[in-house]
Amino acid sequence: MEFGSFGISGILFSVIPVIVVLGFILVFGLIIFRVVQGAKTWKKNNDSPVLTVLAKVVTKRSDVNYHHHNNNMTNNMPNNTMDMGYSSTDYYVTFEVPSGDRMEFHVPDAEYGMVTEGDHGSLTFQGTRFLSFERDTRI
Repeated sequence: MEFGSFGISGILFSVIPVIVVLGFILVFGLIIFRVVQGAKTWKKNNDSPVLTVLAKVVTKRSDVNYHHHNNNMTNNMPNNTMDMGYSSTDYYVTFEVPSGDRMEFHVPDAEYGMVTEGDHGSLTFQGTRFLSFERDTRI
């Protein structure tokens, strides 16, 4: 089975390397894009003023991410495989300010455990970066 003068193997040997190179370019392009995006957010947060406002805790949520991989224990034998993995949890709290606007922040686990929905207090943040929340115990 020949297609033109190349044949099927000629087409495969000319197309596959192009696809592989484009795949590498795409992956590295996405990595570079994410790094630049993260650096822009970091700079924007650093250039923003530190603000402290009255706020109410509206809601809390957590996002659990599971990471799995197989680990062959000895001699690459199928019976000696062990499923390895770990999980990580990100914590988020949504605050409402007196104007009615709501802001969700990624917070440390210790802070997440210290606040409950309905808490009132002083929220300190810089851009999209959460800095602290001090509960007003008088309310």
